[in-house]
This record gives sequence, structure tokens and C-alpha cells, in this order.
Amino acid sequence: MENMNIGDWGHLGVIVAFVAAVVSALGYFMAARGRALGEVDASWQRLGRGAFLVHGVAVFGVIVALFGIIHGHRYEYYYAWSHSSNHLPVYYMISCFWEGQEGSFLLWIFWHVLIGFWLIRSAKQWEAPVMAVFAFVQLFLTSMILGVMLGGIKLGSSPFILMKEFMPDLPVYKLNPDFVPQDGTGLNPLLQNYWMVIHPPTLFLGFALTLVPFAYAVAGLWKNQLTNWVQPAIRWSLVGGGVLGVGVMMGAYWAYETLNFGGYWNWDPVENAVYIPWLVLVAALHALVLWQRGKTGLRTAFSLVVATFLLVLYATFLTRSGVLGNASVHSFTDLGLSGQLLLYLMAFVVLSIGLLVWRWKQIPVSEKELTMYHPELWVFIGATVLCLGAFQVLVTTSIPVYNAIVGFFGVKSNLALPADQIAHYTKIQLWMGVFVALLSGIAQLLWWQRNDKETVSATFTIPAILTLLGASLVILLVRQNGDHQMSLPYIALLTTGLFGLLANVSMLIQLLRRGVRLSGGAVSHIGIALMLLGILASAGYSKIISQNTSGLLYSREFSEELNRDNVLLWRNDAAKMGKYELTYTGQYFDVPGVPEYVNKELLFPVANDEYKAIARGEIKVGEKTYYKAGDTLTIRPEDTYYRVAYKQPKTGEEFVLFPRAQANEEMGGLLASPDIKLFWDHDIYSHISSVPDPNKEKDWSEAKQFTVAMNDTLFLNDYFAVFKNAEPAHNTAGLGLAKDDIAVQGDIIVYGEKGRQYHVHPIFLVKNGLVGRVADEVEDLGLRITLDNIDPQKGKFTFGVATTQKDYVILKAMEKPFINLLWSGTLLMGLGFGIAVVQRGRKPRPVPASKAPRSAKQPQAA
Repeated sequence: MENMNIGDWGHLGVIVAFVAAVVSALGYFMAARGRALGEVDASWQRLGRGAFLVHGVAVFGVIVALFGIIHGHRYEYYYAWSHSSNHLPVYYMISCFWEGQEGSFLLWIFWHVLIGFWLIRSAKQWEAPVMAVFAFVQLFLTSMILGVMLGGIKLGSSPFILMKEFMPDLPVYKLNPDFVPQDGTGLNPLLQNYWMVIHPPTLFLGFALTLVPFAYAVAGLWKNQLTNWVQPAIRWSLVGGGVLGVGVMMGAYWAYETLNFGGYWNWDPVENAVYIPWLVLVAALHALVLWQRGKTGLRTAFSLVVATFLLVLYATFLTRSGVLGNASVHSFTDLGLSGQLLLYLMAFVVLSIGLLVWRWKQIPVSEKELTMYHPELWVFIGATVLCLGAFQVLVTTSIPVYNAIVGFFGVKSNLALPADQIAHYTKIQLWMGVFVALLSGIAQLLWWQRNDKETVSATFTIPAILTLLGASLVILLVRQNGDHQMSLPYIALLTTGLFGLLANVSMLIQLLRRGVRLSGGAVSHIGIALMLLGILASAGYSKIISQNTSGLLYSREFSEELNRDNVLLWRNDAAKMGKYELTYTGQYFDVPGVPEYVNKELLFPVANDEYKAIARGEIKVGEKTYYKAGDTLTIRPEDTYYRVAYKQPKTGEEFVLFPRAQANEEMGGLLASPDIKLFWDHDIYSHISSVPDPNKEKDWSEAKQFTVAMNDTLFLNDYFAVFKNAEPAHNTAGLGLAKDDIAVQGDIIVYGEKGRQYHVHPIFLVKNGLVGRVADEVEDLGLRITLDNIDPQKGKFTFGVATTQKDYVILKAMEKPFINLLWSGTLLMGLGFGIAVVQRGRKPRPVPASKAPRSAKQPQAA
């Protein structure tokens, strides 16, 4: 039955949130209009505050309503039907909330509300002009989920639209206007991962945080406070840079753990759309620090802070307007918001750039001449390199936009994204990494002291010598290994990465000796250097260890790569793969409440509910029994986990991986996710490349019949079996037996290879006067056994035995050396940003005179 109230209340909440944002923006604007910073019209400011509070409360109400629709399985609403389903656990329902465009906009609005509340409390004299910008942004964002028609123009897309309103032409609504689907289409299988519960909120928090320095910059231009805005903007830029950087890398780890392309970054346009503003934000942060330290680069700081937020809006346009089309697997479909998104972008482009042009000549410019001994010069060059790297990615990613623009004027464009995007971006971005690593080391060494020829020489000597020694050793080891030769760009990245690492470590040690507090900038730079070295090792020297050495072509229908770079594993047959011996031992399901995957052979599926099964035997983990034979349990049948045992004969080392695969025709066939074995110096990354089609009927041989008595032996080609017993099948799943029905279950033990035993239970039944048979399979052996007939007078039972090809998987495995440097570097980078945020909130601590460096004053930590 339809529940209209929750949707009506949710839609009303969106309208209230929109109107309140309009009132708040007007109130704060009027409070600050025509007045110096810190002087406000109190009545207008109270109106702005109150309206923003109403806006926030309304947004919270909308969130509760939308999640209530998803959690309550109210499929009369299109959003719930298109993103959720009955069998999703609660934590994946949270992912459903922001899988769609409307939910992700709502998540973004939510973070702005929380940040806005904090600014109202803490911004003090900046509150009115900064919150005017915030409320203005909220006005536009909330309009994206309004879902109303004004003068024939659609304003926003509502998450509370009903199915019959979204798809009114469906025949079912002509027959039954009150029809409500019993289940939804479900969450995208690739998003059913714990990283998708935490990655999008982190990323959108990073997006939201970029608004704060932008708002301070706009307020500074508006109020002609061209320098005072820098201090609060730096701290917020640090928070935003750390959160957004960690959010980007969370997405990379999700890709590494979930997708099967063998990496963590694919230069997809949507990945690029997030990466670009982060690079510019980091460059903006360095420009802000330059002004605070050396009173230089203020125009650059203004420009980059403004550019960061505009690039976030541009990324929003790219991913949500549909302009990317088929260029990205991540982009949203166009919900008719293209014009509105473009208006949103252009409004802030005109506002911010107009203010910059208006105040440009008044922005202070330093007349200090920078020499090679000034750290500010190297920081400025580093910021420039980051911007150039962002520009290269931006230009190529925007090719679909160029095509759309010229197409609007009737001109057909032949521009296309590079065929090999990874190679295209990497050849430039690799050199950007080289310069970033080098410059981060140089700037950090120069930052903490007064520099001249003598001090610079002394400071650089030890890191430079250690760098050359370390790089030489690594190059020799790589060449001695014989598998790879290091190219010039790789040697350059290795050398500069080591220099960046050692230079920043060296400076941290010096600071600790002087009694200076820890430098957040140095810690972040160490993290960046480790990330670059991890990328170099894992991407540049990743090795496929599953090459086909059998000399056989698996299938002419397979690609050359699949035939060449994969190993064929027959069920329970050991196969050689490099230094490992692999054995595929069966298919497993995820059973909620059981801490390990459960063998599919222990589960008897229920015919009328694919999410239910009957335990065929005890399901135990360790000494604890979770289900007994005959118990009904819940399963997650969408995904099959293939158990692959790894063994290294020389060392005796053993481990088991469970790569996941799902047959999904809507998403291109086999949807595979890897499983990863972590070692300190490398990862073993394995995923399924091909399996027998589970939706295709197996090709069984003609059944061979055996008539036997109890305890007789059946000889089945390579195996033999013993018929142990026949018993009533009272509780067998899915039979639906009535009082007068009869069901007999045979108990056969099949003896396979290496002493393995399999219990098979075929069923003979008489139901409603009709004879039926339920076969049982031994997938390990490719056997299907039916109980065809029973002769009670002679005590004879006739079994039919059919055979088919044994089960198999085709698996790809890769070795990724030193990838932990990337992940540990990410953590250090985030930690460094956090340290810098805390330090910015403290007063500088004086340095003991005996430990002070030669500098006349102590620089602040970056």
C-alpha cells in the first residue's frame, strides 16, 4: 500500500530548505552590505542566522525521510526502487542513500550545513560576508533536488517522486494505478563494499570544505580585506586538503579491492574530476603559506583558492550533466539538470572572477626579489608544477565538453579521448611527480634556516649522498633481478622520491634536536614521497604470475590476453603457477551471521526464495556450530566466492583466497572482484577471469542406470560409490509435502580422489499421485545422480548417473611490489595535514636561544 505522507513531508522539507537558504543569503547579504568588516546590521544578521538554522533543520528532516523510504522498502518511490532491494543489509542501505544524484547532492548539502553551523559560532567578524556566500551556495545546491516546475521549466530532480510519476507509461499502472513493486532493482554490485559506505561521505566532506577558503576569499574581496582572510583560510584549506586527499585515495583503494583491472587508478574522467581540484587546492595552500611567511604570492593565492572551488563545480557539471556519456563508468545519467548545473557554475564564475578583476590592482604585490636561496621560490615553483599537472589532466578530460560546445553550434568534432589513457596521462604526470618530490625536499631543507652558499651546501650534502647511494642500490637490484630494466623516467622518479623522503626526514630530525615542534608539512611531504615510490614500484613493476605455460589455447573465443595471462584450474586438481601450487576447491556463499564463507555443497536452495537455503549438514567455524542439518538460513546468492588455495612447496607457506564473481548480463557478463593476500613487501592480487556460465544449462551425458541393494557398490568410471541407506525425506527443502505424499531420500557415499568422500542424497517422491525425482549433484566430480525407481519387494533401487565436464575457473594473479608504500604514504600525508591543522590553532612556541638556527626569526610550520 502506498505511503504518501513520508514523501510529502520530505518534499515539503526540500522546499522549506530552499526558501530558508534564499532568506538566509538575503539576510546575511543585507547585514554586511555597505559596512566595514565586523560592522553588521544586527536585525538582518539575526534573520540570516535564524533562516540558516531553519534550513539546517529542514535538511536533517529530508535526510530522515529519504532514508526512511529506503530502509522501509517503500518501492512506490522511484529512488528506493532504483537503488535498494529487500535483502540489502543496513550498511549497504546507507550506500543506497548516496548512490543516486539526488542523495549525493543531499549529502553535500548536509556537510555544508554542519560547516555553516560551525562558522556561525566561530567566524566572528567574518560571519556575515562568509555565511552570505555559504547560503548562496546552499540555495543553488538545494534547487538541484527541488523537483518542481516553474513556467514549464523543471527545477531540480526530487528524490521523493513516485514510480507512477517517473514512469507513467508502464502498462501495469493502466491496470492498477496503486501498484507497488515487491522488490527494488538493488544496489550496484560494485558498490556493495564497505569502502562505499565511507568513501563518498569523505569525498563530499572534502568538496564541502573547499567552499570555506573560497567564501573567505570572496568575503575578503567584497570587504576589501585583502590580507586578513589568509589566516582563517589556511587552516580550512589544510582540513580540506587532508580530507579530500584521503577521500581520493579511499576511492583508489576501493578500486584496488573491488575492480578487476589490476590497479587502483585508471585515469577515468570522473577520477580525474576529483583529482584536479585537489592538486589545485594543495597549490593554493602553498601559496597562502607563502604570503603568510614572506608576503609574496597573494594574487596567486586568491586565484588558486577561487579556482579550486570553481573546479569542484566543474567536476560536478562533468559527472552529473551526462556530457561524459560513455567516456566514464562512474558518471551519473542526465536527469535534465544540465542547464541548471551550467547556470550554477557560471553564476560563481562570474561572481568570483568579477570580484578578482575589480580588486586585482589593489591586491598587495611583493617587491622582494627571490633568489635560489629563498625557500619561497621553490615553494612557488612547486605550486606551479601542481597547477601544470592539473591543467594537463583538465584539458584532456574536458574533450567531451569541447565536442558538446562545438556540437551546439552544429559543428561535428573529431576530438576523442586517448585510446590508451593510462599511457597518455602517465607520461606527463610521472614527470610532475619527479618535480614535486624534488621541490618538496629542496623547499623543506631551506625553509627552517637562513640560507647562503655555506649553509645550503652543508644541509644538502647528507640527503644527496644517501639518495644517490640508495637509488644506485635499487637500480642494481632491479637489473640483477633480470625481469625489468629501469627507464630514465623511472630512475628520475626513484631518485627524486628518495631525495624527497630523506630530505624531509632529515629536517624532522633537525627540528626535534632544536626543540621545535613537529612540522606537519614535512610529515605530509614524507607521505607524498612514499606514495610516489609506492606508485613507481607497484604500477611500474607489477608482474603477472599466472602466465599460461601449458601450451594450450583455453578457447578461441577468449582474447589473446586471457589465453596468455591466466591459469586454468580444474576443481580439486593442483596446478603450478610460478613458485606457487594452486588448487581450486569449490564455490562458497556469504551467509549473514557466519564469520566465514560457507561451501555451496552444504546448502540446499529453496525453490521459491533464492535468498533462503537449507543446511545439508552442520555449518561450523572452529568449535562453534552456527546451523544444524535441516535448519533454514539466509544467503546472499548474488555473489559466488571461489576458494583458491595457494601453497609454496619450498617453504610450506599456505594461504587461501576467495575471489568473487557474479554473472550479471546487465553489466557486461562476468562481474569479478579480486581477493588480495597482503605481505609486507608485496601483494598477491587474484581475480577470476572466466567460469562456466552459471545461467547456461550443463551439458550432461546420457544417464547410466545402476540397480543395486543397500551397501552395494556402484563403479562410476574414475570413482566408485556405496549405497548406504534409504530414508524418508520429511524435511527436505522446497518439496512442499502434504500428509499423503511420499518422499524417499537415498544416502550414497561417493569416493573421489585423495580419499575425499561426498554424501549424495537423490530423492524419489510421489506427490498428488504423480511421481517425481530430485537429482543431487557432486560438482567436484561432475556427477549427477537420480533415484529413478524403487522395488520394495526385491529391496532394489535404480539410480541414474550422468556426467558432465568438471567445474573449473580461469584465474589471473599479479604480484604488486611495495604497494604498502602507497597506502602508508597516504596515512602519513593525512597525518601531516592533521598536525598542521592543530599547529595553526596554537600560538608559536619560542625556541630556546641555545638551539635556535641561524635564521633571524623562526619560520612557521607549513
